[in-house]
Amino acid sequence: MSEAQAQTQGGGQAVPQTRTARHRRIVDILGRLPVRSQSQLAKALADDGLNVTQATLSRDLDELGAVKIRTNDGELIYAVPSEGGFRTPQAPLGESVKEERMRRLAAELLISAEASANLVVVRTPPGAAQFLASAMDQAEVHDILGTIAGDDTVVLISRDPAGGQKLADHLLRLAQGEG
Repeated sequence: MSEAQAQTQGGGQAVPQTRTARHRRIVDILGRLPVRSQSQLAKALADDGLNVTQATLSRDLDELGAVKIRTNDGELIYAVPSEGGFRTPQAPLGESVKEERMRRLAAELLISAEASANLVVVRTPPGAAQFLASAMDQAEVHDILGTIAGDDTVVLISRDPAGGQKLADHLLRLAQGEG
């Protein structure tokens, strides 16, 4: 991949300069920040290593089905339809709401968590792994670099090369309601 195709952002993460990567970043940004204008969104994308023109950004928002919605405070912000069955655009959830959702789902769905180096293998009931992994991804726990979900298993990757056990212990405490 050439430098024109990918740029490295802070922390060493390569950001491909593709339409798909741009769309994912836009959805991520709109899901966590109240974005009031295209220029504010363009700046957030630039901070993530993606430089776009206003015309490209406008087209991307249209392709994603983004609309302006009114927040509880009366502000108009951009939102995109949720993935899955619930397609009504919503304002970003606060960090505490996302963390609480992950805590609740861990208590309901986590059967076991076993660590090895920087990996944690999490077992769930059949069909629940992707649901739990999505909640973990949305909670944006800094210690979790990423998740991979199957049917009843989630693999978590810790940022710390030896952080798997600490992460597994944290998840088990969440599942027991100890936070």
